[in-house]
Amino acid sequence: MIKELIFKNRSYRRFDESHEITEAFLKDIIELARLSGSAANRQPLKYKIVTKEEERNLLFNNIKWAGYLTDWDGPQVGERPSGYIIILYDRNIEANKEFLYCDLGLASQNILLGLVEKNLGGCMIGSINKENIINKFKIRKQYEILLIIAIGKPKETIILDDVKNDDIKYYRDKNDCHHVPKRKLSDIII
Repeated sequence: MIKELIFKNRSYRRFDESHEITEAFLKDIIELARLSGSAANRQPLKYKIVTKEEERNLLFNNIKWAGYLTDWDGPQVGERPSGYIIILYDRNIEANKEFLYCDLGLASQNILLGLVEKNLGGCMIGSINKENIINKFKIRKQYEILLIIAIGKPKETIILDDVKNDDIKYYRDKNDCHHVPKRKLSDIII
């Protein structure tokens, strides 16, 4: 069962924007992040939920989508996320920065697996205009934006392929299917 969830957990970038994501639903999903392991049990991560259309549009205009798809500016209207979770580091909670990203990875993966279990999907986005988002959302200086997860009902086909000629760049084919090259198991076990 877990392998099936992991297999379905892809970086979705096109969604059925008409599918509503509620704040209550995202609180339930963030509960999965709250239960994640945390280095020294410091629990320095905080979360901002974004579901209102105006705020979603503001976020959309301050993030970059799919670096390898250089001719694509991101999802069109109707294919944009129905919600976002902004993951923040609370600087008032002393944490070892070296392990902070372990906490971030664990929490993010739990969020994404929780979404997939509910037949939804997400995309972790790190290419962010942090300063503008902090100012527009009036996020206090004690918080540092680490990552944004875009959330919605997936509206695209993602195909996993074996890496060929060491080319790991994802791409879209002529049918607009999104291909993600993955290294073979035999290539990653030493």
